[in-house]
Amino acid sequence: MPVYIWEGRSRTGEIRRGEITAKSSAEVTDRLRQQQVTALKVKKKGTQVQFKLPGSGRVTTRSLVLFTRQLATMIDAGLPLVQCLDILANQEPNKSFQKILYEIKTSVESGSTFADALAKHPKVFDSLFVNLVSAGEVGGILDTIMNRLAAYIEKAEKLRRKVKGAFTYPVTILCMAILLVIVMLWKIIPTFQNMFKDMGTESRLPGPTQFVINLSEGFQQNWYFIIGGLIGLILLVVYTLRSETGRRHYDSLILKTPLFGNLVRKNAVAKFTRTLGTMVSSGVPILDGLEIVSRAAGNKTIEKGILYVRDRISEGRNMAEPMAETKIFPSMVVQMIGVGESTGAMDTMLNKIADFYEEEVDIAVESLVSMLEPLMMVFIGGIVGLLLISMYLPVFTIADSIQAT
Repeated sequence: MPVYIWEGRSRTGEIRRGEITAKSSAEVTDRLRQQQVTALKVKKKGTQVQFKLPGSGRVTTRSLVLFTRQLATMIDAGLPLVQCLDILANQEPNKSFQKILYEIKTSVESGSTFADALAKHPKVFDSLFVNLVSAGEVGGILDTIMNRLAAYIEKAEKLRRKVKGAFTYPVTILCMAILLVIVMLWKIIPTFQNMFKDMGTESRLPGPTQFVINLSEGFQQNWYFIIGGLIGLILLVVYTLRSETGRRHYDSLILKTPLFGNLVRKNAVAKFTRTLGTMVSSGVPILDGLEIVSRAAGNKTIEKGILYVRDRISEGRNMAEPMAETKIFPSMVVQMIGVGESTGAMDTMLNKIADFYEEEVDIAVESLVSMLEPLMMVFIGGIVGLLLISMYLPVFTIADSIQAT
């Protein structure tokens, strides 16, 4: 159906504008009249050719948080949902998000629930968002739910940035080390090689020096094979991680690594407890909550463990015992959840666990970075030092022979 751009006057005399998907301009006028808006201008929106840079139309976490908080405030003030969506869409600077909000508004106007309208845009509103909104609509506490969602998204994004930062640092240093070695093999080592030729010592080079020169010559002659091999290796890793089997093995392995495994586990526990705590406190059934949390776990091993817990609960068991059987969750988490079940304060206990483990993630990230910084510096310094020492060995040999004479 075509999209119509409209301008109208509300009962209070306020000029309002927006977009509506409808069959005709008459339908647009009728819809506006139902919203107690007098149509002043209605025209069909023309087809526009837009060129977008990659990522330019992405809805940022900040935009999502701002939307949820503003919507909660407006609903709490007593404004109708359709009017809230119209106001937020009009003032949204991100054109892609604005279009989505107009589509949601149109769906709600057509009789759809707010949760169903959000579910049509899974790239922006995930299953957690949709299910919490659904619980808020049923319970009549949509404003409270939106505030909880905004707080949850902010904390989840903060946690994600910290973990991402911990992984970004060593990857960046490793890439810099590879680039540095390539530059030395391509430009610096050949300069030393030419110097040795001019000095007439090319046939009497020390073993390490000859090895580095051979390495440099091999790189210059076969650089396209080496670069192609690196690209192929990267593509193979990406393909493997996208496959179900490859991702499962990788996620299992990362939990066992000495440096990163502990951080990944703590991050997963914090994310699991925060998400489930938010859902339970909002009235979402525990089985539905566990299914949604498992999909958002980000680790196949942990996802499998959560689904195992869900299946055992559906059989009539409690939550703590199956969690202990998975051997994924720390014993403290299992014990605290057991206390939460027995006291009927599961949501409070889950949020306390999340607070504790989010702080643990902060400490783990700081410790990991402080440990990796000297290790990576020694790693880069060692590579550069070995290459340079190998090149200066003939110079030291010549200096010794000159002193001997």
